[in-house]
Amino acid sequence: MKIKGQEYRTIWFENNIVKIIDQTKLPHKFTIKELKTIKDAVNAIKVMEVRGAPLIGATAAYGLVLSIIENNDQSFLKKSAEDLIKSRPTAINLKWAVDRIMNKLSGLNSDKILDIAINEAKQICEEDVKFCENIGINGLKIIEEIYNKKKDTVNILTHCNAGWLATINWGTATSPIYHAHKKGIPVHVWADETRPRNQGANLTSYELNEEKVPNTIIADNTGGILMQRGEVDLCIVGTDRTLANGDVCNKVGTYLKALAAHDNNIPFFVALPSSTIDWNIKDHKNIPIEKRNSEELSYIEGLDEKGVVKKIQIYPKNSKAMNLAFDVTPAKYVTGLITEKGVCEASTKGLKKLFK
Repeated sequence: MKIKGQEYRTIWFENNIVKIIDQTKLPHKFTIKELKTIKDAVNAIKVMEVRGAPLIGATAAYGLVLSIIENNDQSFLKKSAEDLIKSRPTAINLKWAVDRIMNKLSGLNSDKILDIAINEAKQICEEDVKFCENIGINGLKIIEEIYNKKKDTVNILTHCNAGWLATINWGTATSPIYHAHKKGIPVHVWADETRPRNQGANLTSYELNEEKVPNTIIADNTGGILMQRGEVDLCIVGTDRTLANGDVCNKVGTYLKALAAHDNNIPFFVALPSSTIDWNIKDHKNIPIEKRNSEELSYIEGLDEKGVVKKIQIYPKNSKAMNLAFDVTPAKYVTGLITEKGVCEASTKGLKKLFK
C-alpha cells in the first residue's frame, strides 16, 4: 500500500537488517526503524513499534533470523524463541510463526540454518500478502451485495486497526474496503478511535487517507448511535485469535460493537488469515488476555501548537487504571468469517468446510 504515493510493506529484510515502519511514531512522523538484534525484535513487539497479529508473527520470524546472525547457537536460538513468544501473549500468529521457523530448523546443521530461516521468514510474509489480498477479494462480494441493493455509499464501521499496517500488505478488515474502492464502489469508513492507544484514529484513518478512501474518526462509543440511526451498513473487524468454534478475540471493545450490531440487525464480519485460527483452545476463557501498562490510559500523546509531539497525563495522579487489551466476541454475534479461502459461518462446522 502507499504512503505519500510510494509503495511500502510494513517489514522487509535488507543487508542482514530487518526494517520496519515504527508505528509508535504515526501519524505525526513516518520513520523507518532498523532491527539488528533479537532484543530489537522483542522490544519492537513489546512496545508496539509493530502490532497487529500477522505483522507480529512476521516480526517474530525475522527475529529468529536476527538471532541466528547474532549467535548461531541452538541454545541461544531456543531462548530467543521463548522470549519472542512471551513478548505479547494474545495474538496466536506470534507463536505460530515461531513454531513454524523452529520446526523448519530442527535437526539442521548450523551452516544451513540461516539461509533456510531467511527463506521461511520471507515465505511467511509472502503468504500473508496473498492471504490478505484473497480476504479482500472474498470480502468485496459482501460490499458489492450491499451496494447493489443500496445504490449509494456503503458505510463500514471498523474497530482498532486491522489495516495494512497490521499485516504485511492489504490488511484484513481493510482489504475488502480497498478492493471495493479500487473497483469504484463508493465506500465510507467510520474509524473507531480505539482508546487507549488510538490505533483506529492514528493508524486506520492515516492509511485510509493515504489511499484516498473517505473516512471519519469517531469516539469508541459512537458506533451504537450510528447503528441506531441507520448510518452503518456493515461492520468489519480483525482478530488476534479466533477459536475453532468461531469465538473471536480482538481489541477490547469489539464485543460491544458486536452487541450493538446484533441489536440493530447489522452484519458483523471478522476478517482473518488462517494463521490467526487457534485449533487447540476449546474455551475462550483459556485465551491469555494481555494486561498492558496503565500509563497507556492515563497518558496521551499529540502535537502541540508548535508541532512538537508531547506526552501529557490526563487522569488524576492518584487514580488507578486497568488496561485490558482484548476481549472475546462469542460466535453467535458474528455474521461470518472472511478468510483467504472464502467466507464461512463462525462455527466449527463453518471453518472445517474451508480448512480440512
